[in-house]
Amino acid sequence: MLWILLKCLRNDCKMKDDEWKSLLTEVYSFCITHDISILNMDEIFVVSGRLQCNIQQNTNLHNYRVELFYTILDMQLQELNNRFFKVNTNLLLCMACLNPSNSFVTFNKEKLIRLAKFYPSDFLGTDILAFDSQLQNYIFDMCSNDLFLELLEVRELAENLVSTRKHETYPLVYLLVKLALTFPVIAATVERSFSAMKYIKNELRNQMGDQWMNDCLVVYIEKDVACSINNEIIMQ
Repeated sequence: MLWILLKCLRNDCKMKDDEWKSLLTEVYSFCITHDISILNMDEIFVVSGRLQCNIQQNTNLHNYRVELFYTILDMQLQELNNRFFKVNTNLLLCMACLNPSNSFVTFNKEKLIRLAKFYPSDFLGTDILAFDSQLQNYIFDMCSNDLFLELLEVRELAENLVSTRKHETYPLVYLLVKLALTFPVIAATVERSFSAMKYIKNELRNQMGDQWMNDCLVVYIEKDVACSINNEIIMQ
């Protein structure tokens, strides 16, 4: 769902149309499978529990597409816009190109190279050139190998790269996959630290220096580790 919303941030109208058609197809398929009657989308939508006078008459299509689907999508997009800056959005869009589902349909070499440049300490200038060459061979290898065509997640991709020893053939691609897998953990750690900060640096401790606050945060966040340390050892 996040991937759909991020794409909508880049191409709002086109994505709304495409995803609505896809959703409607899935709903029709579900109804047919479970023998559920299908609404005629051109008929007038009936508002239950209300008097019918002075109510604008809309079709079922307009109600479910505009009043429901578009409204919910716009609310989610607004929330994403509030939470993600342009750089963060580009980072997530580039990471989505590693997704192996549907036979690597989201693969985009230019975006993956851009993603590598977000990690300058891991990908030097010469590594970027080598990475470009590796990607060309990598996608051809993946799409011609039956072991990789049915994968759904980046986690499964990493496991298969190791089990087939292709992480040695494409070390830079594997490095990028590992970095993408650690990103949610890093983001969660940062959010966790910010949540803990309000308990550490409160109104009574608003003059704390950065070093003292960092030390207190480590102890607070890693409570399980801190509680396992004997006080006598600390005193010594």
